[in-house]
Amino acid sequence: MANSQQMANAIRALAMDAVQQANSGHPGAPMGMADMAVALWGRHLRHNPQDPHWADRDRFVLSNGHGSMLIYALLHLTGYDLPIEELKNFRQLHSKTAGHPEVGVTPGVETTTGPLGQGLTNAVGMALAEKLLAAEFNRDGHTVVDHHTYVMLGDGCLMEGISHEAVALAGAWRLGKLIALYDDNGISIDGQVAPWFIDDTPKRFAACGWNVIGPVDGHDADAVDQAIAKARKQGGKPTLIVCKTHIGKGSPNRANTAKAHGEPLGADEIALTRAALNWPHTPFAVPAEVYADWNAHAAGAKAQAEWDQRFAAYRAAFPELASEFERRMAGDLPRHFAQTAVDAVVDAHTKGETVASRKASQLALEAFTARLPEMLGGSADLTGSNLTNTKATPPLRMDAKGAVVQTEDGRIGRHINYGVREFGMAAVMNGIALHGGFIPYGGTFLTFSDYSRNAIRMAALMKQRVVHVFTHDSIGLGEDGPTHQSIEHAASLRLIPNLDVWRPADTAETTVAWSVALSNRAKPTALLLSRQNLPYLPKRDLGEISRGAYVLSEPADVGLKRKAQAVIIATGSEVQLALKAQRLLADKKVAVRVVSMPSTTTFDREDVKYKKSVLPTGVPRIAVEMGATDGWWKYGCAAVVGIDTYGESAPAPVLFKHFGFTEENVAATVLAALKRK
Repeated sequence: MANSQQMANAIRALAMDAVQQANSGHPGAPMGMADMAVALWGRHLRHNPQDPHWADRDRFVLSNGHGSMLIYALLHLTGYDLPIEELKNFRQLHSKTAGHPEVGVTPGVETTTGPLGQGLTNAVGMALAEKLLAAEFNRDGHTVVDHHTYVMLGDGCLMEGISHEAVALAGAWRLGKLIALYDDNGISIDGQVAPWFIDDTPKRFAACGWNVIGPVDGHDADAVDQAIAKARKQGGKPTLIVCKTHIGKGSPNRANTAKAHGEPLGADEIALTRAALNWPHTPFAVPAEVYADWNAHAAGAKAQAEWDQRFAAYRAAFPELASEFERRMAGDLPRHFAQTAVDAVVDAHTKGETVASRKASQLALEAFTARLPEMLGGSADLTGSNLTNTKATPPLRMDAKGAVVQTEDGRIGRHINYGVREFGMAAVMNGIALHGGFIPYGGTFLTFSDYSRNAIRMAALMKQRVVHVFTHDSIGLGEDGPTHQSIEHAASLRLIPNLDVWRPADTAETTVAWSVALSNRAKPTALLLSRQNLPYLPKRDLGEISRGAYVLSEPADVGLKRKAQAVIIATGSEVQLALKAQRLLADKKVAVRVVSMPSTTTFDREDVKYKKSVLPTGVPRIAVEMGATDGWWKYGCAAVVGIDTYGESAPAPVLFKHFGFTEENVAATVLAALKRK
């Protein structure tokens, strides 16, 4: 590098100029981390700006995403498709330089960061995916998966509780190719962190099984370079490099202050900073020689060409493995998937088993995991309750040296024991999905979706195929009481844009829900499943289940040959209740249609014609679901049988009667609605 200091100063200048022009942003972190970036991006990171999706590139995550101008400056300077005009449009509508890095918007950004701690946890998922793919696909003399995951993080990431979950998991999994660079500047929005952040961070990481290097001078690119080189050689464990820095480095009056953190420096201070840095150039101007020092086109093309050559040799030796690797990294389902899904649904329909929908999920998983090697499961210490394990998914284990343990028949683990770490599990799964090569799914109780909610939201925002298995979905779990009984959770999850939510009523609906979830390339899915057994519901046709709602039973099915006077809409365990109420009403000569609506989010995307065919206009609608009622009124319901209070501790049958989930009450609610018509 001809001039490392000028390379770093280019980042500082672009950061303060972009934030100033936007009159919004965080200049301090990019200015303080610029030398760290020179060491990593200028000397170690294997990437190709001309192909941001090259399979064996190193992954880089800026966990402290408020410092987004750091990565935007780096992407621009190294030659990604991010012209200077985009930096000038920082934080403006429809620009590629949003306030925090967004995957799918900016070429070269690997994950959306901003909610602190999640980027670090995404990086753990990426590093795990790399390790598992290497164990599965690499062969002697043919190494096609061999890259590092780097993450930069700050004090805020380490204060968030999710960081403890992520750090512990990375240590347990011995992720030797995960390297974290800690921007230890001691400043957050409220000022010096010393009064409220006294953790001994190096000892904490060491206690969790990490190598720790430093503290090193984070403004000495050579020192950071040497630390990264050392970390790459150590292996066997993840590494934390502690870099002591000054936030807002270069600013005479704002460096080392909270004012450098989240507001523009101001025109006067920028002028002083330019003088202090010996950077006489106009805003957004970078000298040609600095661009030349940063440009990564040649090095990236060379690195990828070398890998292409290795992969060609790999393909010649192992053509089937090579094709499978390409399919998996592309995110394509196997050609047989459609038939596998049909066979699984038909099998569920033919057997017609009475089981809890959590068991129905496991039955579906047995079929899908046996045919889809990319499915990577797990549970937050509730495997025996969530039933996310199958014969095809042995538990994931590492040996003392960090190698992935294989079963006697040569398989690697595909079911992860996440421990009691719901939030960490959800964000790790996001990282796995972002890396590519796997479809992650993980289980916990529905009530604990509150712990993982922000990571679920991030998966939806990032359009990632992640499947959340949420069991114990209602008061039907019984004696554990209101702490564990989900009331508002289904309604709350349905509010998250781009999240599919399914609450199936039997084995066929559950299997369809899984097939749709696996087909959803650009959205996550939440499956809400019962603890109690549910009877199989007779069906005329299986084809419309995937549309989110369908007519399950007409008045003629219970002996009334007339048009429906009312429609009962139900989900999950309450569909059987709706059918019983339909029969009671038939005895009173009241004709009712029963609609099973396993996925409101899916049904809402259907066309108007189909919606009207399921929910005809002019006919009173009564919804039945053991949960908050607010979300049902949008369907024009005349009444809702639901719960808007917390639950109680008692056996499930007692609770059903106490809260009015009986066929008599549902029937009475329908009759009352008809009287009001």
